Parts: sequence; structure tokens; C-alpha cells
Amino acid sequence: MAGLSLRCGDCGVQLRSVEEAQAHAEATSHTNFAESTEAVLNLVCADCGKPCRSQTEVDLHKKRTGHAEFTDKTMEAAKPIDLEAPLKPASSEAMDVDASASAEPQEMVAPEVNKEMLADLESMGFSAGRATRALHFSGNSTIEGAINWLSEHQEDPDIDEMPMVPANSNIVANKPSLTPEEAKIKAQELRERARKKKEEEERRMEREKEKERIRIGKELLEAKRMEEVNERKRIIELRRLEKEEEKRAREKIRQKLEEDKAERRRKLGLPAEVPSASKPSTPPPVEEKKSALPIRPATKSERMRDCLRNIKQQNKEKDAEVKRAFQTLLTYIGNVVKNPEEEKFRKIRLSNATFQERVGNLGGIQFLELCGFEKLQDSEFLFLARDKVDKAILNTAGAELNSAITNPFFGVL
Repeated sequence: MAGLSLRCGDCGVQLRSVEEAQAHAEATSHTNFAESTEAVLNLVCADCGKPCRSQTEVDLHKKRTGHAEFTDKTMEAAKPIDLEAPLKPASSEAMDVDASASAEPQEMVAPEVNKEMLADLESMGFSAGRATRALHFSGNSTIEGAINWLSEHQEDPDIDEMPMVPANSNIVANKPSLTPEEAKIKAQELRERARKKKEEEERRMEREKEKERIRIGKELLEAKRMEEVNERKRIIELRRLEKEEEKRAREKIRQKLEEDKAERRRKLGLPAEVPSASKPSTPPPVEEKKSALPIRPATKSERMRDCLRNIKQQNKEKDAEVKRAFQTLLTYIGNVVKNPEEEKFRKIRLSNATFQERVGNLGGIQFLELCGFEKLQDSEFLFLARDKVDKAILNTAGAELNSAITNPFFGVL
């Protein structure tokens, strides 16, 4: 089948004739054209008769006017492309201009573009230089082509500079322009593309930052581990040196005693003591040296954990009651943390039947005392004074209670 259009391999624009392809090539410097059996669309609005070259123009026209019926006259107007169409004859004046241009520097001017399309792009918020560059390099074909070119080249460093062409190569293409509504829709689409690209870049940067945080965290953990290993080695070496020093000191004392003993025997006229061969000398007993490192006392959180573990183990057959007791204790602690100024949350009546059933009978009073509660003298209350409210201790107690509630193996071993 003969070709019905020419497609630009660089920008995808479909052209009806060789003349349009020549004009497009001169305007954009694109040279990659291929014959296509797909004709350029010719969709005519049944209501107003406006022709549309693409489905995008049809959609924009529908949104702007509400017209929904279009007649497809593509194949009626389609004609096979004559690839052997002669080139436009160059006039003698043009040849003279070219000859003079080769001898003298050519004058560079801004390219002439479709004024209506330029105004439409500027109304969409694009600068004059950016809009002119987009129209010039997209072939002055359509607003859609210019916007597509802008979306692909918006990161170019010279995107806002006015393009310059030789003074004798200006081409004006009178193509249909977009209505204000269509221009607004196109501008919104372009902004949406830019927003999505920015979000993707932000997500990529966030992933890079997260990788960097993970790497730094690993390095810090490794440095901490090496520091602990070196500290253990230092302690072991100190103990070894202490043992050697103690051994040398004991040996000096033994030698001094032997010398004193021999001196006394000499003064008394007694013969020197000969060591018995039958009785082997036994080395002096070595006193076991106690560790110089202090024993670390149990922390508050460990005591709380042991208290909860004892409650769990002493009531093995009452899992539901134990869990309820832990939740009740967590409620008491949470109320104090949230409302430290309220005395009613810092005062518990010991004779309260609900308290005894849920907490007191299972041994939860000891846990409250670890949190700072005290039994008032000659009173039936547990009371936590305002100046003794320590949120750090209460937060620790809450963490231990939460662990005891959620950990299914808590208190099993």
C-alpha cells in the first residue's frame, strides 16, 4: 500500500506531504523520515465543522465546547504521498543571498513562529524564549508537539534562551492554536508531569539517605563492638599483670624469710638446714584472688521484671487473672504519667475490693512500691507524693508491663 503520510523518526510528528517534511526538516534539523501507511487524522466536528488532526485535539475540543460527534474524513482527504515530488526551485535571489552569505558572516535573528501559538504558550506561563524554542524545534506544527518537546527538554541548560537562526531561514507555520481552556488543560498536564518527576527524584534521594543512615548505623555498631572487645582484652591483661606482680611479691617474701632463718641458725651455731630429699617441697598455697571488678547491683528495671516474673510464676494456673493484673497496673501507671498533678491518680485505697481482686491478691503491691508508691502510716492507702513522681521510672515500668503482656514466653523459664 502506498504511503499516506511521513513520520518524523526524531519527534514522531506525522506530515501530510513531502513539502511539510521539508519545512519540518528546515525548522528542526530533523532528517530521519519514514513513509507510513497511517494517514494524518482528519476528524471534523459535526456541530461546528472544526477539523482536528489528532485524538488529543478531539479530547480538548470536547472539553472546551461539549461537542461529542465527529466525522472521520481521514480516508476521504488522504492521498498517496509522491516521494518523487520535485524540490522547491530556488530563486535567483535566494541563490544570490546564499552566495553572499557564504562570503560574509550571516545575520542571526530569532526564528519566526506562529504568533497565536506563541501567545497561547505564554498564557500558559512559559517564557518567550522557552515558548519560541519549543515551537521552532517542534516544527511549528501544533501546541501539543511544542508541549511534548518542552516536557522532554525542560532540563536543558539553555531552555530559556531565545534560539537564533540565519536571517534568511525563517519559516512561519500557520497551524491551529489552542483555546484558553485547552491551553489551561495542557499547562496542568505539564505541571503534573513535572510534579511526578520531582516526587520520583525526592523518593530516590530518600532511598539514598536511608541507605546512608543504615551504613552509618552499621559502622557505629561495629565501632562499639570493637571498643567492647578491646576493653575486655585490657581487663584480662590487667588481671594477668596483677597476678604476676603478686607472685613476684610472694617469692621475695619467701626468700627474705629463708635468709632470716639461715641467719638465726648461724648466730646460734647450728648447721645450715639441709632440705630433705624424701620430702618434696610443696609450693605455698596460692590464695584465690577475688575479682577486682565490682558486682553491678540490679537496676530498677531488672527488679521490676523480676517482680512481674514472680507474679507470673506464683500464679501459673491463672493466666487470665495475671494478664488482667498487668493491664490494671499499666492503667495505674499511665494515669499518673498523663496526669501527675491529679491526686486521685496517685492515691489507691488498699481495702478496695476491685483492687484486691485484680492486683493485691496476686502480689502487685510490691510492683507499685517499686514505682514509688508508699503505704501511708496508720492509713489504708498507697500514695505517690507529687515530688516523688519520676516519669523515667514510670515509663520503664510501663515498658516492662507491656513486654510482660505481649510476650507469650514471659515468665515461662
